[in-house]
Amino acid sequence: MKRIQRYRLLFLDILKHLGYLWTRNRVYKRMWRALPLVLLGLVVMELSTSGTGLAGLSVGRLSRAELAPTSGQLIASRVNWKTEVNQVEKEWESDYESYFSQNLTDSKLTAPDIAQILAQISQKTRTKPAVLWVVPEPEGLVLVLITPGKEPLGQIQSNIKPEQLRTGVINLYQELTNPRKLQSRSYLEPSQQLYNAIIKPIEAQLEAEKIDTLLFCLGAGLRTLPLGVLHDGERFLIEKYALTRIPAFNLMNLNYEPLKDALVLAMGASEFKNQNPLPAVPFELATIVNSDGMNGIIRLPIENPQNSGQWQGQSYLNQGFTVDHLKRLLSFSPYRIVHLATHAEFKPGKPGNSYIQFWDEQLKLDQMGQFNWKNPPIELLVLSACKTAVGDKDAELGFAGLAFQSGVKTALASLWYVSDTGTLALMSEFYQQLKTSSTKAKALQQTQIRMLKGDVRLQQGELFLSRGEISLPPEIVQPGIDNLSHPYYWAAFTLIGSPW
Repeated sequence: MKRIQRYRLLFLDILKHLGYLWTRNRVYKRMWRALPLVLLGLVVMELSTSGTGLAGLSVGRLSRAELAPTSGQLIASRVNWKTEVNQVEKEWESDYESYFSQNLTDSKLTAPDIAQILAQISQKTRTKPAVLWVVPEPEGLVLVLITPGKEPLGQIQSNIKPEQLRTGVINLYQELTNPRKLQSRSYLEPSQQLYNAIIKPIEAQLEAEKIDTLLFCLGAGLRTLPLGVLHDGERFLIEKYALTRIPAFNLMNLNYEPLKDALVLAMGASEFKNQNPLPAVPFELATIVNSDGMNGIIRLPIENPQNSGQWQGQSYLNQGFTVDHLKRLLSFSPYRIVHLATHAEFKPGKPGNSYIQFWDEQLKLDQMGQFNWKNPPIELLVLSACKTAVGDKDAELGFAGLAFQSGVKTALASLWYVSDTGTLALMSEFYQQLKTSSTKAKALQQTQIRMLKGDVRLQQGELFLSRGEISLPPEIVQPGIDNLSHPYYWAAFTLIGSPW
């Protein structure tokens, strides 16, 4: 009898979603007469499915919805989105804690807490931030949005499955990074498909609230998605929003501190025993830090001498770039930005498989906690030559968890290894934008926009930046690389953690 009652209620729900009214629809009355046959069919179906019942009609944790959509239609009513946010946060925190084998936070912020924090940050930074949870479920794609001071809004798209999303991300990677396609726009098809799945359903709400900064909390298969390259048919996502990716809101450092007078520690290597050389690294460090030619860093021939190093700090190259040296420097020096120009790779398997390459050894991802990143707190850790195993869950967790695992507030890293000169161009412009932007995400946004519009470019051995031109020595000028507007050169770089 309980089973019959359950199906009777389910039948009523189906009628309701189809638009049939209680008293004004003759079709409804005819369908009601068919209820006994429908119930009998449902019971027989359940008895023949090895006890699985109608579990497939619920959306994972979203059984509160009672009915999953049967097409691409978005159905969000009857879901308690506050509860959903809390549940997703809890589950994803557990995923990261299992991967890193440690307790990562005791924070238990709820959806109303998050909305209030966004409102406070909005006032401090003069931005309009929003958090978007993108949750691939077997029964469909779940989107939940929280904007400053507002209730969460959610949608379920039952026609978008996790396999489709993973395939879309891999296709996008292949089109973006294929050397033979750097003069084409073949990436647009997968880029637009992913935009339509993830952004288009909430686009009207973002525009109505004038959101300008998006924090993406991404589920499995999407954590290494190059967000900025998503395309609406006219513009890239980076042209509309400053972006960052977070593992979970409860795993973020929520404090806001301007970086205007921050000291920078810039370290790197141009030569390696078992890795490809990075000949542009000395020039990359010199464009960032004004260290008066200290520690063997080469000074660049720039039209305006004031353009050489943009930030106060120290630089160390090759033999000065060791794990022990970094530990000593962080133990007593008040650096707030650490820039590491070197190879880094996020690999499948345990955190110990992923590494940052130093001059004489590799620093494993699970060893990041050995450093004093928190006292004083490091606002920004930059890894300028990373690559990540696309589509692997563990590699995704390592990459997306880089900021909180190291203890820094925000990390800037690349999803794939970009050319030496392309990296030099982006980093040089980013640090210039960082001096005047209200947030790190805004600085990266402006940098990437300038690259895609051709304002940051290479031309006849010179690097054109917003602050002037840099003449590059012949040994780091790569033939055939002049136009840096293709997303291959800028879309790989992404913020992880706080956008502020």
